[in-house]
Amino acid sequence: MSKRIVVDPITRIEGHLRIEADIENGKIVNAFSSGTMVRLLEEILKGRDPRDAWAFVGRVCGVCTSIHSVTSVRAVEDALDIVIPPNAELVRNIMNCALYMHDHVVHFYHLHAMDWVDVVAALKADPKKTSELAQSISKWPKSSPGYFSDLQTRIKKFVDSGQLGIFSNGYWGHPAYKLPAEVNLIGLAHYLEALEWQKEIVKIQAIFGGKNPHPNYLVGGMACAIGIDDVSGINAERLAYVDQLLKDGKEFIEQVYIPDLMAIASFYKDWGAIGGGLGNYLVYGDIPTNGIRDTSSYKFPGGAILNKDISKIHEVDLRKDDEVQEFITKSWYEYKEGDQKGLHPWKGESKVKYSGPKPPFEHLNTDEKYSYLKTPRWKGHAMEVGPLARVLVGYAKGRPEFKEVVDKALKDLNVPVAALFSTLGRTAARGLECLLTAQWGREFFDQLVTNIKNGDTRMADSTKFDPSTWPKTAMGVGHAEAPRGALAHWINIEDQKIANYQLVVPTTWNASPRDSKGQMSAYEAALIDTPVADEKMPLEILRTIHSFDPCMACSVHLYDENGKTISRISVLGD
Repeated sequence: MSKRIVVDPITRIEGHLRIEADIENGKIVNAFSSGTMVRLLEEILKGRDPRDAWAFVGRVCGVCTSIHSVTSVRAVEDALDIVIPPNAELVRNIMNCALYMHDHVVHFYHLHAMDWVDVVAALKADPKKTSELAQSISKWPKSSPGYFSDLQTRIKKFVDSGQLGIFSNGYWGHPAYKLPAEVNLIGLAHYLEALEWQKEIVKIQAIFGGKNPHPNYLVGGMACAIGIDDVSGINAERLAYVDQLLKDGKEFIEQVYIPDLMAIASFYKDWGAIGGGLGNYLVYGDIPTNGIRDTSSYKFPGGAILNKDISKIHEVDLRKDDEVQEFITKSWYEYKEGDQKGLHPWKGESKVKYSGPKPPFEHLNTDEKYSYLKTPRWKGHAMEVGPLARVLVGYAKGRPEFKEVVDKALKDLNVPVAALFSTLGRTAARGLECLLTAQWGREFFDQLVTNIKNGDTRMADSTKFDPSTWPKTAMGVGHAEAPRGALAHWINIEDQKIANYQLVVPTTWNASPRDSKGQMSAYEAALIDTPVADEKMPLEILRTIHSFDPCMACSVHLYDENGKTISRISVLGD
């Protein structure tokens, strides 16, 4: 007989996510994923100027920083047939690469590493052996015996005081932890170093976008002006600073993140057969090098993989009604035509109809609606999006950059390609594409500097800034590859205002509830057959769910124009 356990909220993520899992004979036999908060930014945007949408949707999340904003301006540019100048594309690409570098490092060390690294066990490490190991896998300068000894002393004070601070509430000592004490100590040291590093790389967003985590964007290009000798513009000094930040970021990723990733993975190769889930992968494509319309120029090629068959890549068209659809059979929403029919986002509706129990409650009623996330499907298929999907599509398409990093990782770990379809593969793929984006960021920066030296300082196309030149009605779709996966915004414009706006975000693809056919989404499917050694400390559930880097939406309340609460959802009980 199975026993149901609940993890709510799953920590070290943005927002609220509940997982219920049925365990039988030490393995998960059924699982349910529930988003327990509501955004409704789609409703807030109705009636507003399309050129302002980026500023609202950028506030969906403070973790992903700029990716929603750039997706939004792409949607409006698509609707109004605006082509941005090359420099604007390069700046957007540099900002996206910086976002990847920041987001993936933060995920690995601060959101996921403690699922593999036992902080308390690091106290047993020999600092001298730790130093020797660290120096054998990397040239990173902070690796002396004294450095690790001092760190150990600091952590021991936390442990002895009973106050672990940022390391509280971990499942330390869990039997699923396998790392030697010295590897634990290296991971812990770099966790703390990454805290310092991450605040530097985001300065690129602030230099080009004016601030972070919500930098400024502009329909038609970028709002930053290039002026080599202008103290208020993107001048030589600021460009030199960006250059140094990109170099430093690339060095940290190559000498700290990747060596740590490979060292930790080598002790958890059994997780190369756990958490594979759907075997279906979806990528829209991103990082254009010749305009967003030239899909062949994308650094991240688009496509879909079904049933782990990497010999065939299916084309993806976000405009076709029968490709991307959102279902609400198990979601707390309602459609005018009923709950069984899926809607393409251009025809999407976002009306909440909560029918669940008042929190706190013991278990979800999974026979009915049980999540605030809708359920997107591609041609009727449940799909996984994210770094693993991107790496698999790039690898399957034979892109040399992807082949090089993937083949090297497989060789170093001595595992087959099939090991990519797993929790471990998902975690490794994030690091590999972080390595690639660090390289691409340098390429884009060099191209930008070359353009400027050749006299091209254009940053925006102003020909369609005047709304009187717009058509009476227009539709557009903007897409991107957010760090967590395929992201798209669909917009309908009528009489110069937003008539409808729909976001389908990566975690909606991965974390959504079952559809009308009973198909699981990526989180639920990935948990099936996952071993659980201790039901009271479900570390294994965290490993698989955190490997997706879940990011739930942030907006819980709706207000009228006077600031009065008109709807409030109690997600954890009052």
